[in-house]
Amino acid sequence: MNADDMLHRLAAPLSPARRLVTVVTLLGGLGGATVAGTLWATEPALPPATQAAFAAMVAIGLGWCGWAVWVLTRRTPLFARDRVVAGWLGLAASSLLAAFVTAVTISRDRLAPAALGMAAVLLAAALINLIRARSHRAALLRRKRELGGPR
Repeated sequence: MNADDMLHRLAAPLSPARRLVTVVTLLGGLGGATVAGTLWATEPALPPATQAAFAAMVAIGLGWCGWAVWVLTRRTPLFARDRVVAGWLGLAASSLLAAFVTAVTISRDRLAPAALGMAAVLLAAALINLIRARSHRAALLRRKRELGGPR
């Protein structure tokens, strides 16, 4: 494979499978934000912590919607930038969950090891995913530079 062939492969549009996964993410984020927003709007007497949780769920759902629209509408190669952004979104969402679970556990004066453990596992998985996405992007960009691709 010569340099032109490799650059062409790097510049290829999203595969049908990747496009499908992105559309499912778009619909999932939109659905989650809609359900959380509807529940939040129809229950006026919620405690402040519950309102904050609903606001966080709406923000996370809309964040995933925005990411999916961005990925689907890009006409240039992303060079795994979409994976890095998704990694940051996942880390932000799992960090919010971990903070919420920790705050609830502390406020109830009893330990909830299962909830804290699950939050820690999700946080670790999100961090590993972000690290892998960043290294994958760096490898692609390094390969592009080696092949003399456009800057």
